[in-house]
Amino acid sequence: MKKLLALIVLLAAALSVWFYVKRSGDPPVAFAKTTRQKISNVLSTNGKVEPAEYVDVRVESSGLVKQLLVHAGDSVSKDQVLAELSEPGLQQELDAAIARESQARANLQVLQAGGRSSDITEIDGALNRLKSDRDAAQRNFDALQRLLAKQAATAFEVEQARQALKSLDVQIESLQQKRAALVGKGDLGSAQARVEEAEANVRLARDRITLNTIRAPMGGTIYDLPARSGSFLNAGDALASIGRLDPVRVRVYVDEPELGRVAAGQSVRITWDALPGKEWTGVVEKRPTEVIALGTRQVGEVLCTIGNPMRELVPGTNVNAFILTQVVESALTIPKATVRRDGAIGVFLLQKDNTLKWQPIVTGASDALRVEVIQGLADGDAVAQPTEQPLKAGEKVTPSF
Repeated sequence: MKKLLALIVLLAAALSVWFYVKRSGDPPVAFAKTTRQKISNVLSTNGKVEPAEYVDVRVESSGLVKQLLVHAGDSVSKDQVLAELSEPGLQQELDAAIARESQARANLQVLQAGGRSSDITEIDGALNRLKSDRDAAQRNFDALQRLLAKQAATAFEVEQARQALKSLDVQIESLQQKRAALVGKGDLGSAQARVEEAEANVRLARDRITLNTIRAPMGGTIYDLPARSGSFLNAGDALASIGRLDPVRVRVYVDEPELGRVAAGQSVRITWDALPGKEWTGVVEKRPTEVIALGTRQVGEVLCTIGNPMRELVPGTNVNAFILTQVVESALTIPKATVRRDGAIGVFLLQKDNTLKWQPIVTGASDALRVEVIQGLADGDAVAQPTEQPLKAGEKVTPSF
């Protein structure tokens, strides 16, 4: 029992000595030296992919989707047929319009020929008979006049022959007027107008059928296809969305305080969580013109043009964006963790006698790990790394690197 008590006393004494020595010794502190290196200032945020150029294809007339000839993700060329709609009664309307056009043309041809052939034939036959009768009446009248001169005929007979000749002339003139009246002055114009109206109706019917053949207004990739075969679409409904997906546009959301760092032409790097290890690059195309609310954030929408040669980035994709806002060659840098903020920005600088000095600094560009020091430090200076115990100016330390 006495030996155990003695052992406990010795251990307590040893611990007391150890704590005293530890407290009286200089605390060890890790330091990092300034280094010259290239530093890139990167703004990290998020964004959404959209086509750089796109068009929504909408139907202009209602109908059933009789045939859908493309699928989402297909590449299409300009004027390629995407789908065919079915609208009941259109073909019947076209057939009726063509029939009315043919009738109108036939009527015009009749009028251009002077009238209906049956009427013309009847009048011309009557005219020919009357002219033949007149020739005979003229010969009879001439013969009677010669006989009257020889007193072989009476004046009464000559007068009757004259009246018969005059009657035939009147009948011939009447038939000639009737033939001319078969086509009135305005008949040709009206007939021509009816032909033009019929032609317009045929074109309209054909155009309506053509509207039911939906073609691609531009070449590109079909990235949205809400229509389905057999579905009914009203006029104005979307059939498909076509866009050019190389390059794509990424709408990058930059928090309002960071907008001053962004400029057109800066390099941009894009990653997508769905394809880890891959990245896409491009440039800032346009700075935002306004600040908008995005959830709890106030952001500006920075438009970026990003190369997408394999068309892996599709519209609507949420991506990570890294904008290279600044690059400094051979910058004087220190680890970000060594920078302290105690009312002012500064570091604990190691002196020759291993004491600490509070040194205010001015920082510049930074990346994820290091920060540029514009003012306050020189090449080879050593600054204190973070410690568990607080440091103070003038304190003597045991440095390690």
